Amino acid sequence: MFGLKKLLSRSTLPEHLPEDLQQALLAWQGLPEAMDAVHFHTRYVVVDITTSGFKVETDKLLGITAVGVVQGGCMQAADAFSVDFAGADVDDAAVDRQLVAFLQFVGKSPLVTYHTPFVGAFLQRLMKERLGLDFQPAYVDLAWLLPSMFEEKDHNLRPLDHWLELFGMEAEGRRDAMTNTLLLARLFQRLLVRANGKDIDTAGGLVEESRACSFLRRTH
Repeated sequence: MFGLKKLLSRSTLPEHLPEDLQQALLAWQGLPEAMDAVHFHTRYVVVDITTSGFKVETDKLLGITAVGVVQGGCMQAADAFSVDFAGADVDDAAVDRQLVAFLQFVGKSPLVTYHTPFVGAFLQRLMKERLGLDFQPAYVDLAWLLPSMFEEKDHNLRPLDHWLELFGMEAEGRRDAMTNTLLLARLFQRLLVRANGKDIDTAGGLVEESRACSFLRRTH
C-alpha cells in the first residue's frame, strides 16, 4: 500500500496553522495517486536535502531542492523547487508555508532520492512537528536500485559520487543543492531506461522494486 498511513482531518491539523494552510493540506491529501501509470505518464520528483548534520533526532533540516521528471525522463527548468530554512528571516510561520508549498509542488508523485532513510527521516520529522503530517510518500531509492539495475558496473552500495563517475558525470568539487539534485535526476533518467528494459514499466513497480532491493540487501 502506498501513501500516507495517517489521514488528515480538521481534528488532526495543528491549531496554529492558518485557515488557508489547513485548506491547502486537506486539498493535497485528496490528490490521487497514479502508481499504475507507466513511466511516460508519471511525474516523478527528485528530492535532495541539506542538513546541519547526520543525526535526525538533533540536527536540523536546512533546505529542500526538487525537480520534476516527466514523460519518461524529461526535465523542464520551470518544474523545480528550492527552499532555504536557514535564513535569518525564516520563522515558524514561514517554515509552515514553505513546507505546504513543497507538498503542493510534489503532489502525490513518487519521490526519487539517494538514501531514502536519511532524506525521508528529516522530511518526516519536520512535517510532523510543523504540520502534524505523517509524511510517508512512495520513494524510489537510487542508492539501492543503481547497484541492482546496473550490476555490470557495480553491485555494491556506494557513495553518490562513485555512480556519477561511473556514468561520466561531473562530480568534482563542492556542488550546490540544486546541482546535486539535477545530477540525481540524470542518474534517474538512466535508471528509467534500464527499468523499462527489465519490464518494470510502472511507477508502482519501480517503487516496489526499490523496497525489495533495500529489504534484501539489508537482511542478507
